[in-house]
Amino acid sequence: MNVTGNGIKLSRTGPIGVFDSGYGGLTILKQIRQTMPEYDFFYLGDNARTPYGTRSFQVVYEYTLQCVVKLFEMGCPLVILACNTASAKALRTIQQIDLPRIDASRRVLGIIRPTVESIGAMTNTRHVGLLATPGTVKSLSYPLEINKLFPDIVVTGEACPIWVPLVESGESRSDGADFFVKRHVENLLSKDSLIDTVILGCTHYPLLLDKIRKYVPDGIRVVSQGEYVASSLKEYMKRHPDMDARCTKNRECSYFTTESVETFLPNASVFLNETVKVESISL
Repeated sequence: MNVTGNGIKLSRTGPIGVFDSGYGGLTILKQIRQTMPEYDFFYLGDNARTPYGTRSFQVVYEYTLQCVVKLFEMGCPLVILACNTASAKALRTIQQIDLPRIDASRRVLGIIRPTVESIGAMTNTRHVGLLATPGTVKSLSYPLEINKLFPDIVVTGEACPIWVPLVESGESRSDGADFFVKRHVENLLSKDSLIDTVILGCTHYPLLLDKIRKYVPDGIRVVSQGEYVASSLKEYMKRHPDMDARCTKNRECSYFTTESVETFLPNASVFLNETVKVESISL
């Protein structure tokens, strides 16, 4: 048992924590569980304060840190920010400033970097498109991270503010969703005709994948984050056996929300193909 400067008692071993401001992170968790089924997971959705995308950097950082600390208190030695907004606006500060203060042996990882690391091998034209929320596009996180590794790649973003509400309202398969998907895909490709790879920079968007592919021309690759995050996490465990040993492996997954259980379950069912038990918690 470790004790932080704030007097928080932290266990050394426990599940991998997966955090999102809402429900989209469930698509990341699902892919991770398929890739790493032996591990235990705690999923925490800050559903009472979602969405994060329209909030300032400072507020997103404060909310994200509260949720990370909560998962640490619940026993998680490693937390994945399965949220593009949190990864863009809070990850670096938490890693550099807060972890040394809370517990330097714990880790917090984001979901932007794994996708970025894979993109260089995917694009031939070196022109990449990004479909994401307004907050993620405005943060410039993807072009900044991509250009750190691949300075020659040009990144063009298209904000899709209506896509998350479409998914969360259960309309992702409706005919009406086609209008909004088609419009934003065409907007993106009209900005740069050389784009040959499109990143889905929001964890909700895999539920729109069939429609997105319907309007993306043949020859343009559509990249969904989940498989790259899962693959990257698996490799991370191989490179860090000490952390791997601290992550419990009983094939269990528990769900927590800052909202009511009655609100969480029907919304989560849009993303999950299984019945789950969820607990409402306070931060």
